[in-house]
Amino acid sequence: MASRRARVTSKVTIYDVALAAGVSISTVSLALNSPTRVAAATRQKVLSAADDLGFVPKADAVTRARRGVGRIGVIAPFSSYPSFARRLNGVFGPLADGSREVVVFDQESASTTASPLLASLPITQRLDGIVIMALPLDEAIAARLKKQRLATVLVDSVRDDFDCVSTDDRAGGVLVAEHLIERGHRRLAFVGEDQRSHAYVSSSERRLEGFRAAAADALTPAAVRLVSHGVEEACQATHELLDQPDPPTAIFAHDDVLAAGVLRAARERHLTVPGDLAVVGFDDTDLARALDLTTVHQPFEESGRAGVQLLLERMHDPAPSPRHVELPLRLMPRATT
Repeated sequence: MASRRARVTSKVTIYDVALAAGVSISTVSLALNSPTRVAAATRQKVLSAADDLGFVPKADAVTRARRGVGRIGVIAPFSSYPSFARRLNGVFGPLADGSREVVVFDQESASTTASPLLASLPITQRLDGIVIMALPLDEAIAARLKKQRLATVLVDSVRDDFDCVSTDDRAGGVLVAEHLIERGHRRLAFVGEDQRSHAYVSSSERRLEGFRAAAADALTPAAVRLVSHGVEEACQATHELLDQPDPPTAIFAHDDVLAAGVLRAARERHLTVPGDLAVVGFDDTDLARALDLTTVHQPFEESGRAGVQLLLERMHDPAPSPRHVELPLRLMPRATT
């Protein structure tokens, strides 16, 4: 029975997918190879039809019949968050012998929607495994990855059914609040990244959760601003916070980029830092070091290295239960507090 099913599946063509989805062949091709050029509803119809029919592109059918193609993928919001280049450096470490090619896919931040590129990767890309950084999986994508038996490791996000490498963002928020309260601050504020999709809990929300829990009465609802990821947006939000009757004496920003916007607003108001306003970021990027910014250090290189190591182990032996590696965070006090 199984062999008969395999023969039937192998005959599924792009024409069958187009017919099942009720679209043209060119639309199927676009949905699989250039997913951002197809409307989300149409793309989902094509992917669902491909899943139901067990469709595998011809080139993939050949390569998947081999033991491996010697290629792994890494997908992350590289252009939106340059710090992910450091995680990528960590990925390259265990692969220094050149035994496997690394294919890098840039996906814009998933703060607004699920990743169309990620949805199509298991079907269209010839990969032995993939490391997914900071991009949450919806259930359809997770099911597709499992069905295609593509070895997968998540970095900077957590699911019980996949290998994961993470840090505790909530604990990072606690570290910042405790640091500021120890320095005598009683009016705190938070500038975070706006989360327009609530299909998952973002790192900004988790950091705010920990910060709020440790800050208690020192952080009021009016002292929280959520903005698009950018220096200008953070600067404007800071001006709004500082215009309040009881302005904050310390601001925690979701990451170092937003913290730079907070510092810019302080400079525009001729405030001294940290005398008039203390500022804390998150990530400990090169930008934080250049600004002498107090921040929370993330183990970027270590997370990339741990992620690819888990992936290589998963590719070698797909049987073990999913594993979760949690790496520690630490506060880096500098001149801004």
